[in-house]
Amino acid sequence: MAQVLEFKLPDLGEGLTEAEIVRWLVQVGDVVAVDQPVVEVETAKAMVEVPCPYGGVVTARFGEEGTELPVGAPLITVAVGAPASGGPEVPAKGAEGSGNVLVGYGTSEAPARRRRIRSARPEPAASVTVAAPAPAAPVLPGVPDGKPDGPVPVISPLVRRLARENNLDLRELTGSGPEGLILRADVENALRGAAPRDQAAQLSPAPSAPSGSRRVPLKGVRGAVADKLSRSRREIPDATCWVDADATELMRARAAMNASGGPKISLLALLARICTAALARFPELNSTVDLAAREIVQFDHVHLGFAAQTERGLVVPVVRDAHARDAEGLTAEFARLTEVSRDGRLTPADLTGGTFTLNNYGVFGVDGSTPIINHPEAAMLGVGRIIPKPWVHEGELAVRQVVQLSLTFDHRVCDGGTAGGFLRYVADCVERPAVLLRTL
Repeated sequence: MAQVLEFKLPDLGEGLTEAEIVRWLVQVGDVVAVDQPVVEVETAKAMVEVPCPYGGVVTARFGEEGTELPVGAPLITVAVGAPASGGPEVPAKGAEGSGNVLVGYGTSEAPARRRRIRSARPEPAASVTVAAPAPAAPVLPGVPDGKPDGPVPVISPLVRRLARENNLDLRELTGSGPEGLILRADVENALRGAAPRDQAAQLSPAPSAPSGSRRVPLKGVRGAVADKLSRSRREIPDATCWVDADATELMRARAAMNASGGPKISLLALLARICTAALARFPELNSTVDLAAREIVQFDHVHLGFAAQTERGLVVPVVRDAHARDAEGLTAEFARLTEVSRDGRLTPADLTGGTFTLNNYGVFGVDGSTPIINHPEAAMLGVGRIIPKPWVHEGELAVRQVVQLSLTFDHRVCDGGTAGGFLRYVADCVERPAVLLRTL
């Protein structure tokens, strides 16, 4: 008799506790191989194809396309080993998990204990005994050994930590997830003084939209951006300084590089080189604030985020070790990350771990902005469009290529003198690229 294993939505890392089913890649009855992608999901960070750690026949799927599931919720069940009812024999390989569900996030390789479960409306399938790990008892704030008076449906460690840090008793919440599962949104609603979503729906209906208007769910990338920017505004006492700079010589230098043969160098790559050189001189801005420890953490590496607009919204991919890359290497990495951003193939690892962000909003045809810091970083450099403007050059009025640079910084990590010094150095490198050569 075939052994039927349940595959649950794996931990996607970086605080991601939910994902929306975008597209099923298999049907009930399909034979799948170990590590074959079975579903495409959208998290608050990226679109991800989730591979199954088991090889066998799909016996059930859980959730329609467009459904949002919490981490730990069932995705599919797979029959492995001998045929269940005269069908073709399926491989038993993978019964203990391949360990390769997502890049950077593996599955357990320990055999799962068997238990019989009742699922919430799976697709039709034969009644089977499902092998699945028993859920661990949730650890609750203020409850010794995590043993409450009654069971509390919570899976995510992030939800438990968020509740614990804010002295919130999870036993007082009603979860809005499947079977009352408590989600991060339920905790955040409680902390804001709002009723959880299902309670609010019971207490009063949502106000009707005015004629001619529509409601757009704040979820996925848009929801993640909203949460991050709101948190930045709440937690970071930011300030912005800006300066106009004559970018004529920088543009000439780039033209000369690209005329000499070899791969073309992007303007963004040159700006990134300037940023990393400036951060080496002003390391206070390549940092984050640890509120719990009341410490400023300064990094000895630069993982440079850059804003990229996609059909799914604004994302900030991260170039790892940007300080160790030359202009050609930066150009190639920016191009690669931009391509996968537009294709929706960014992984959570591509979108996390940044220490400083470069925002070239000039591509939208605007001159200036006051960027919101990409929490938990300490600063962001904004670059406007480079356009011909009247400029006093060598004592005479001339038409030059002018750009506005703006720096938004966390005032906890430094004062205006440091921020101004950083921005002035960036402007000097833009105006006289030879300044940069002295620091390389």
